[in-house]
Amino acid sequence: MAPAKKILLIEDEPEFRMALRMRLEANGYEVIEAEDGVAGLDLARNRNPDLIILDIMLPKMDGYKVARLLKFDEKHRNIPIVMLTARSQQSDRETGMSVGGDAYMTKPFKPQEMLETIAKLLAESAG
Repeated sequence: MAPAKKILLIEDEPEFRMALRMRLEANGYEVIEAEDGVAGLDLARNRNPDLIILDIMLPKMDGYKVARLLKFDEKHRNIPIVMLTARSQQSDRETGMSVGGDAYMTKPFKPQEMLETIAKLLAESAG
């Protein structure tokens, strides 16, 4: 059996992070967590996740900057990033995609839609 795909979840809200981790683990993913942008960037660089779920409004470094730093890094630019945020304005979505987001989802989100988005991005990146 193939090893579980590793997802880095960068989210500062503990209850939301725990609920999302439980759902992802229940669907066979290995989950690594960070509660701020600096820790998330460090984990992304050191643990090489298969995909990153990234909140935008984070302490220490916002998600836009985390995404930009990873996408400009040759070693990490191909890791798919799902921007997950309460910011639902079109301008936020455009900024999220322009800094390197591969998908943009707003909270609250539909769990099935999240799982389908993750599966699609992982399949594309394995392609």
